Amino acid sequence: MRFSWKRNLIVLWVGVFFCSTAYSISIPFLSIFLSDELGVTNHLEIWSGVSFGITFLASALISPYWGSLADKYGRKPMLIRSGFSLAALYLINYFVHDPYVFLIVRVLQGLLAGFVPAAIAMVATNTPEDKTGYALSIMSTAGATGSIIGPLIGGLVSFYTSNRVAFLFSAGIVLVSALIATFFAKEENFDRSAPRSHVSDDIKEARSNRAFMTLLLLAGISTFSVMILEPLIPIHLLDMGIAKSRASLSSGIVFSAVGIATVLMAPQWGRIGSRKGFGLILFIGLIGGGIGNILQFFVTGYVEFAVLRFAYGLFYAGVLPSVNAMIVQVIEPGFRGRAFGLNQAASQLATMAGPIIGGLLGAFIQIRWVFVINGVMLLVAAVLVKTRKLDAQIAAARSAE
Repeated sequence: MRFSWKRNLIVLWVGVFFCSTAYSISIPFLSIFLSDELGVTNHLEIWSGVSFGITFLASALISPYWGSLADKYGRKPMLIRSGFSLAALYLINYFVHDPYVFLIVRVLQGLLAGFVPAAIAMVATNTPEDKTGYALSIMSTAGATGSIIGPLIGGLVSFYTSNRVAFLFSAGIVLVSALIATFFAKEENFDRSAPRSHVSDDIKEARSNRAFMTLLLLAGISTFSVMILEPLIPIHLLDMGIAKSRASLSSGIVFSAVGIATVLMAPQWGRIGSRKGFGLILFIGLIGGGIGNILQFFVTGYVEFAVLRFAYGLFYAGVLPSVNAMIVQVIEPGFRGRAFGLNQAASQLATMAGPIIGGLLGAFIQIRWVFVINGVMLLVAAVLVKTRKLDAQIAAARSAE
């Protein structure tokens, strides 16, 4: 059968969707699981924060290593390794009764993760160059959709059964991802005869590529800008007058607004970027995201706030897909697995740091000022896109190929 990049895109989209869904299932009840099931009564906030962040820290530290292996042995083996490992670890959570053991399992989840960056790298290296930006934009909707569906499934399953049974659902769903990768994902354009590099060499090569390092910084800033608000939005809604009994539901709707906007708009940004250039889309996304955040300072009603978050999401939907598409353009094919491993490390560090810094800022200043800080940060990132002349660097890199 002739290789079809479109079929591969669909297969990997479904795999990433299930993997993202499986991870986000536990988000609504993680702190409740710690207190009710594992007996954590003191410093629950600290335990919850550490349990959440430690997975991303472990993943950030190990991602460059998995990226190196992906470029040597292939991205498909990384999909299979990660999928089956995560399925086993989610299953183990069902049997855990000690909070320290739970932390160890969370660390292992970070160390053995890598399904999503491997899938993105596989799409990037097995799609025609002129279709890569569109394909990566489509892939970004998989994670966004999973992050919308996952908490809903987790909330329903934990409500009607138990938190432990929800972990069984996570194990079953990510197992589907592993099986999809095993039997349906195809990989071409891969040279197994190339020697495997060391992570230190990969970092040195990455540092020599100015455009790539700028894109890593932009990926980290973009992820950080989302995660800094993660612990603050529920509290901000309470400040708006939302009843405590409705705060979780209202927060879920607000969080989902950005995800829904991403699903709707990311493919459109991908098509426009393929024609007009992804540097322009990245600039527009950062400008729109920055202004959208600053405007949230002035909103006092819940409905207006949710609508503004949705509008912000329409612009933000173009940012990370554009970064990924531009990474493909400035990195040679043989380095792409390692490049996306480093990109994953930057994003995971931002995912870990965002909630911590957001929580600290929320403790010392009014939450509405955090939106302003966040908006200014995105506007500075937009200026960085222009001052670093990313479009010109990418054009130079492509002409040198």
